[in-house]
Amino acid sequence: MGDLKQDVIIVGGGIGGLAAAYSLSRQGSRVRVLEQAAAFGEIGAGIQLAPNCTRILDDYGLLDEAKSLGVLPANMIMRDAVDGSELTRLDLTDLERRYGFPYLVIHRSDLHGLLLRACQRAGVDLVTDHKVVAYENTAAEARVRLADGRTEQADLVIAADGLHSVARAQFVDDEPVNSAYVAYRGTVPIAQATVRDIDLSEVVVYVGPRCHFVHYGLRGGELLNQVAVFESPKALAGVDDWGTPDELDTAFAHTCSTVRQGLPFMWRDKWWRMFDRDPIMTWVRGRVALLGDAAHPPLQYIAQGAIMAIEDGWVLGEHVTRRKRADGSVDWTAVLAAYEAVRSEHCRRVLNTSRAWGELWHLDGIARLQRNRLLVDRDTYDYSFVDWLYGPTAILPEEEPAIFQPIPLSAVEVG
Repeated sequence: MGDLKQDVIIVGGGIGGLAAAYSLSRQGSRVRVLEQAAAFGEIGAGIQLAPNCTRILDDYGLLDEAKSLGVLPANMIMRDAVDGSELTRLDLTDLERRYGFPYLVIHRSDLHGLLLRACQRAGVDLVTDHKVVAYENTAAEARVRLADGRTEQADLVIAADGLHSVARAQFVDDEPVNSAYVAYRGTVPIAQATVRDIDLSEVVVYVGPRCHFVHYGLRGGELLNQVAVFESPKALAGVDDWGTPDELDTAFAHTCSTVRQGLPFMWRDKWWRMFDRDPIMTWVRGRVALLGDAAHPPLQYIAQGAIMAIEDGWVLGEHVTRRKRADGSVDWTAVLAAYEAVRSEHCRRVLNTSRAWGELWHLDGIARLQRNRLLVDRDTYDYSFVDWLYGPTAILPEEEPAIFQPIPLSAVEVG
């Protein structure tokens, strides 16, 4: 298949690239994915998939397989990391009734493998050891140049090449923004984590001053997934070697025993420094388009990073179906214009909201008490803060719902 002229070249074989490849192949496009690594794979641990993503997996016919690989939690609970008290919760069974699709947690590698198998079944041309170093438009197509000097071209080139995207430099002169926060992750067989009474039907986040801690079950409850995130004093001081294990222990020294007991199970030989980028509204230049983290890398606080990438590909596919000519060809210019018109604004909102939630989670002093009161007073079945996220993915700009307007903490009285 690699010898055929491709309709679409996708650079990057991560979750976003594979999801877009599957979406477009379903619409009849010939798709080639160029992955720079020697093999397709995904690193990391757990990932949360809200209804706006499981709705798309269902449309793709992949939701049952995803369910079989993951866990359908019953509740999402937010607690105070210092005293362990419950602040608020989402009833995820009721949430599924509201939005029509479940909240699912799954291992990143399991989700990636599911999409990879779907692409293989769909006949996507999947190639490894192909490092793209440049993008350019031709008269009617787009071209990529590989590290070995060869070029490949197609009607459309999608750059799904991540946070450090090569293609993004053609759109904006910017760099990743350092949040000074770092994430430690760890998965452990649940039998080895018996020092604590953990309910695997719950996704729990403990929010604390300049830190937070998350745990939930994976792979049918066989694994416990944990994430510890904290602000690095070394990063704030401009030290190159920041986010180190000694900082991890110091950051959580003031937290409750349940959180502290989880720290020995974290991987200490690797950690993830947390960067995002400022939102941009231009994702398309000629026949080159950005997708996923290349366009909108977020901070992780509302768990929408991979979801946004999956939505990007689904929206592209929906617009292809609407813009096919009688002879089966696609009006790619119109497809890309429609894609950019709806996705750039939605993802701008998500990036900005993710930053705001990170600030909310990590408050100290009187602001922490105000936040806690606000959350405790929230009704469990109030979905106003997630309706704009978890409902159907907008295909047209006018379908994008109004964003949630938070109550200012200054309006909250604490005794």
